[in-house]
Formats: sequence, structure tokens, C-alpha cells
Amino acid sequence: MSQKKINVVVAGATGYVGLDLVYLLSKHPYVSIKYLCAQKNLGKKIKFFDKRIKNKLPKITNLKEVDWKDVDLLFLSLPNGEAQKIIKDLYGYKHLKFIDLSADFRIENSKIYKKWYSINHKAKNLISESIYSIPEFTKEKIKKYRIVSNPGCYPTSIQLVMNPLLKSSLINSKNITIDSKSGYSGAGKNFKLKFSHKNFYNSIFAYGIEKHRHMSELDQEFKKNTKKDVQYTFNPHLLPTFRGILSSIYIETKKKFNIKKVHSVLKKFHYKNKFVILKKINSAIGNGDVLNTNNCEISVCKTRVPNKLVIFSAIDNLVKGASGQAIQNMNLLYNYEEYLGLK
Repeated sequence: MSQKKINVVVAGATGYVGLDLVYLLSKHPYVSIKYLCAQKNLGKKIKFFDKRIKNKLPKITNLKEVDWKDVDLLFLSLPNGEAQKIIKDLYGYKHLKFIDLSADFRIENSKIYKKWYSINHKAKNLISESIYSIPEFTKEKIKKYRIVSNPGCYPTSIQLVMNPLLKSSLINSKNITIDSKSGYSGAGKNFKLKFSHKNFYNSIFAYGIEKHRHMSELDQEFKKNTKKDVQYTFNPHLLPTFRGILSSIYIETKKKFNIKKVHSVLKKFHYKNKFVILKKINSAIGNGDVLNTNNCEISVCKTRVPNKLVIFSAIDNLVKGASGQAIQNMNLLYNYEEYLGLK
């Protein structure tokens, strides 16, 4: 395993995801944080925004002040549409690698990206130079790329369950229902502008009905695993809690397969994946045990309907769904132990 220390920059360091990222990176034994960048609050210390961060770190600065010759890796925790422009400008630095936590490089077809995000992609030629990376599925492939696209939080919780099952042909791929619930931090610091429903902190709110942006991601990745279109419904809900996701995935098994076989397939696939914890069959779970961790807990449960199962998947949207997964990707990219900075 590599022992060399790398110099990193975090762009968007003061957002919810950015702060979690800085906090985790500050504890990583082989990371030196050279610059923390944002558009506002220039000159302030990062501790002002997150009291957990104890290390002495650079003050917040503008991205234009970075000396790129002295940087190995740039994390981009920015609004959709921004990372593509920055990476396009900096891609000429051959030594420089990028981990993008927005949706800019998640969708392989720029026309589909525009359809779902209403943005003309500014770096179309670099999409093919990037890899969409849930680390559990890209262990060795990732090392060939300089641009890593970090998946969305909902799709991470869903694909850790669905991808192995879709590949196994155990289930009916035309009858899947996905019900996901997330803490409001998933919407970013401007969440109150995005969600104006009454009694925000005391209610559950269904949104993105019929068309949520993460569906484009799921469509693409499901098709990769089955070579055909998968028919599913997906509905996200906002919870009056700060962080965490619980996805409830309803599947129908083919006649000859039972719950033990489904559980066995997931257990076999994730056997060596340090951050995926498969619970005993019919275990009741929530997201309480995974908050502030990079873990994903999965529980396969029976329903009263024959051949119908519900699989629960719990993650922390800011860690396994974003910052922690980004560091996990970094560890693979630089040949570090996968758990470094995350355990």
C-alpha cells in the first residue's frame, strides 16, 4: 500500500458536505490540506463553521489563489454545473486528479444530463475520461482515471442493494418500488429555499414525485447491470432530521428463489466490503447506527405477500452518501487502505 502523503484542495469547504469532508480529511494520516476554498467568508478559519475540526488548517481562500503545481487532488463540493468548468480549465495539469461530489460527471450522455439538470455540459469531451464510482463496484477500475464522479446519496443506498441482485437475475426487474427518506442536509444549506412546506421541522414531505434527478443516475447504472431497462418507481421524502437516509426497496423474487437466496447473494457480494454490513434476515433497522459513519446497513425482510420482500438500506447521506465515499474513492485512487480516515 502507498505511504506517500498527498496535497489536497477542497472547493466548497463550508457547505454541509464540504465541512464533513474537511473534518474527515483532517484526520487522514496521508493527507495534507493545502487550501480550503469558498466564494464567501474569505480569510475566516474553518473552525468558525465546524467546532469538530481541531487541526490547524489554512484559512478560507479563493480557488484562484491555489498553486496547482503543488496540489495532487482537488475535491469539488459545488453546485451542479460548476465542477465541469473548473476541471476543464485545470485538466492540463497532468499530475492533478479530481473527485467531483456534484452530478456533473455522473451521467455518461451529455444530452441526458441536460434533460435532467437543464445545464449545457461545458466539458463533454471529459465525460468519457471520468468514472462513476461507488467504491464497492470499482475497486481496481478507478486507478485508471483522473476524474472520479462521486455518486448521489440516494443512489448509493439503493445500488448497494440492487446492483448485485439485478446481476444475479433473482428478481423481477419490472416490479420494483423504492421509497427513500433523507435528512434535510441532503438539500444543502439553502434547503429552506428549496422546500417551503409548512411545519418543516415537524413533518415528513414527499417530493420529486415521478421525476427526481437521481433517477437518471439509477436508470444508467441499472441498465449497466442488466443490459436492459429496469422498471421501478422511486419516491424520496424529506425528514425533519439533519442527516441520514433509509431506503425501503420492495422487490419480487422469481418463483424458485426465496429470502435466504437473496440474503446469500448480497452476503457473498459484500463479504469483503468493509463498510457494508448485512444484518440477519428480518432484522428491524433504522439509520441511527450509521450516522457519522461510512457504513451501509442492509436488512432483507419478508412481507405478508409471497415472493415479495422489502430490503432496507441505511446510510449517512453526508458520509457514505458523499464525503466518506469520496475519501473511500481517494484511498482506492492512491492505493491506500480503503478504510483510512474513515474508521
